[in-house]
Amino acid sequence: MPASTAAFFDLDRTVLAGASGPVLTHALVEAGVLPRRGRLPGERAFYGAYNLVGETLPFIAMVRAAAVFTRGWPLAGVQQAARSAAGALADQVRPYARAALEEHRESGHLNVLATTTPVELVRPFAELLGFDDVVATRYALSDGRLTGGIDGPFVWGAGKKRAVQRWAESHHVDLATSFAYSDSVFDLPLLRAVGHPHAVKPDARLRAVASALGWPVESWERPDGVAGLGGFELYDVLRPFVRPEMMPLARITVEGAGKIPRRGGAVIAANHRSYFDVVALAMLARQVGRPVRFLAKRELFDVPVAGVLARSLGGIPVDRGSGSDEPLRQAKRALAAGELVLILPQGTIPRGEAFFDPVLRGKTGVWRLAESTGAPVFPVGLSGTEVVWPRSSKLPKVPVGAARPDVRVRVGDPLALTGTDARAGVDAVMAAIVALLPEELRNPVPYTEEDLARTLPSTRVRTRSPSRK
Repeated sequence: MPASTAAFFDLDRTVLAGASGPVLTHALVEAGVLPRRGRLPGERAFYGAYNLVGETLPFIAMVRAAAVFTRGWPLAGVQQAARSAAGALADQVRPYARAALEEHRESGHLNVLATTTPVELVRPFAELLGFDDVVATRYALSDGRLTGGIDGPFVWGAGKKRAVQRWAESHHVDLATSFAYSDSVFDLPLLRAVGHPHAVKPDARLRAVASALGWPVESWERPDGVAGLGGFELYDVLRPFVRPEMMPLARITVEGAGKIPRRGGAVIAANHRSYFDVVALAMLARQVGRPVRFLAKRELFDVPVAGVLARSLGGIPVDRGSGSDEPLRQAKRALAAGELVLILPQGTIPRGEAFFDPVLRGKTGVWRLAESTGAPVFPVGLSGTEVVWPRSSKLPKVPVGAARPDVRVRVGDPLALTGTDARAGVDAVMAAIVALLPEELRNPVPYTEEDLARTLPSTRVRTRSPSRK
């Protein structure tokens, strides 16, 4: 029987943003297992320090000693508490932990929760998140009650490594091809035992080891390259300044931003008319009230200042013509993490006669994202941006006097693309975008040679007279 691959995930401060203990203690109290004044001495101080700096020997000593306090607890009550705590624990999962689980699942790997926390308390949570199994400390039982002892090894440090090795042997898993994720230096035995160790929001000591050994260091709070402090990132810093009244180049109106949900993954699909689309969509992101990750041409990320900003906002570079699926993989990761992802299905600004075609044509990336993740697609119609910054100009036009051009951003109702084929799905998105545009853009209209010239890059010279079919 060929060996399989697994991914082992630590729980506290790795999959979860902090300690699971307070949630589990509350659930035990509510289930009547613990008296309302039955908390361990110094518990809150220990958990506060743990959330700040990570595992310490005194903290682990407290966790190890906690088994003694469980003597006489009814197993049924503990299991009831575990079930009621599962949802609250799920609310504390780091956004990109879900994305990592989904990626391993798609790769055919087994996802295993490997934690010191007793299995009796975390199994319902593990099942809720779709873990395949749990390797955890087990409390001893007798006649349906906990005895105050531990059945088997204390799953921590070298003990966690040995428990995982035994599990891998019994499940025909090759640790040399497997993955492990942890925040703690005390998980070094397990991390060294697998072929692909990852440090997630590591404590200072594990960060130093990971840096020395070249292990990946991840945060799972936001995309790679997006710096943040606490719950804030660059989007939050810029948002107060991205206001329509502070934009001297145009009057920007955003309609329907409230249709986009405040939580959960969703795709935003917009048409592309101008370099000024970036500003118009930034106004939309401001009104939505949450960061928007976006796919953009790699050339943008190579520009010194703009590239740094694009990466810091969670931009995903696309190498046109490379055929790489990496941009879509990153976008799917963001959607699995419950983020918004912006895509321009046309890929580039139409030029020449195609710019005036009322039928928009898109690539299949938007369908692939929606179909593979189940995320809803919100069509967005942009108009007027080409007046502010035509493609023929290297810089936007500065309005004379008070006559600022009108730019409109309209959000439509969500589309569900699952169950459709690629071309039908993309056509549905593009038709929904067209329906959001002003009437003059939904119907063929005459254009002049000057109009046509504005749709071409400034380095292009057009001598042929336009024709209409």
